[in-house]
Amino acid sequence: MTSPSLTTKICDVLVIGGGPAGSTVSALLVERGYQVTILEKVHHPRFHIGESLLPANLPLLQELGVAEEVKQIGMEKWGAEFNSPYHTEKPQNFAFADAWDKTMPMAYQVRRSEFDEILIRNAERKGAKVIEGCRAKAVDFLPDNAGVRILAEYEDGRQETLQARFLVDASGRDTFLGNLFKQKRRNPKHNSSALYAHFQGARRLEGKEEGHISFFWFEHGWFWFIPLADGTTSVGSVVWPYYLKSRTKTVEEFFMDTIALCPDLAARLVNAQRTSSVNATGNYSYVCEQTHGSNYLLLGDAFAFYDPVFSSGVMLAMQSAFIGAKTIDTCLREPQKATKALRRFDQQVRHGGKVFSWYIYRITQPTMIDLFMRSGNIFRAREAVISVLAGDIFKKTPIKPSLAAFKSIYYLASLRHATRSWSAWKQRKENIRVE
Repeated sequence: MTSPSLTTKICDVLVIGGGPAGSTVSALLVERGYQVTILEKVHHPRFHIGESLLPANLPLLQELGVAEEVKQIGMEKWGAEFNSPYHTEKPQNFAFADAWDKTMPMAYQVRRSEFDEILIRNAERKGAKVIEGCRAKAVDFLPDNAGVRILAEYEDGRQETLQARFLVDASGRDTFLGNLFKQKRRNPKHNSSALYAHFQGARRLEGKEEGHISFFWFEHGWFWFIPLADGTTSVGSVVWPYYLKSRTKTVEEFFMDTIALCPDLAARLVNAQRTSSVNATGNYSYVCEQTHGSNYLLLGDAFAFYDPVFSSGVMLAMQSAFIGAKTIDTCLREPQKATKALRRFDQQVRHGGKVFSWYIYRITQPTMIDLFMRSGNIFRAREAVISVLAGDIFKKTPIKPSLAAFKSIYYLASLRHATRSWSAWKQRKENIRVE
């Protein structure tokens, strides 16, 4: 892999990727006394989609010591609004204060360029070495579990090698190790595409609800509407791949035509001006077969990405980093406990995706739309679902019985409308088909 003429730099932990997962695990490991190097392929600040945080992010930000910085750039987000063209009911608002745990009543909407830079500079201030404009090109796993050697390449073509005792893949959708090991798989249970852009002048909700994320169902999928603190609004459409493939116009024209198919959203954008290019991405749902090896971990999107519907991406990435930092510390300090620690890491990281994916796979089904638009709190099911929306799935909050009740209600309601449900599932199976 490497040339004998290349200089090798040595650290304890090498992190590929300086997004929320990579920056978080780096800061935590430096605090534990490790020498950490981050390889980030671009320079911060840089654009990234996924601006909506969850209340469960806030304790993590507090522990990292960046809560006040994030507050300065954030739009307060106290809940979520759901809009359905299939129901005469008014939009449904879900307030995080109504979740089971009342201590996490709000979150933030953030520009990811600003948020991600706060996290990576925090890691740098604490002592992590941050190398921007440099990407990992190849990796050697040394014999006898002695560590890893990475070939890194700078923007100007220069190369160097870095050797570490432990490797963290936080490369996001680049999925460095997943691709290397050929273990990245399209998610067979989900397949969607997305179009998104930023707008100025969009009409928002009023008062405390101004920062709500708004969700709009429509014929071909759903839209997000995320207000940011500087007056910008992030608007995106998650659609079935067949719809995106029907495009015969420019992506900008196609996106505006798609917005027109959702009158309630279009009304919010009557006086708005698009201030960014329109981005499109397809077939984005995937999962890697494994979360770890004896001396490496996959964090956040480097392991799996499901769907942006519940704004879970950043929270799951940061949570995996907290779990990962503890796991790496155990592996390096107490290697006799490494097997158990890695097994526990695997269980916890998969847990997050498992919880959210149940709702993701059903969010466009008629029965699920009914339950969100006409939600009651029988068996405290509404409180438990709001807890999931808030990201409260890793603590000991006793929501499992109420979530089980909600799922039972869902299945019973689906049986009650069996013909409709069967038709909807057949259509979904066709919609997620990979051509």
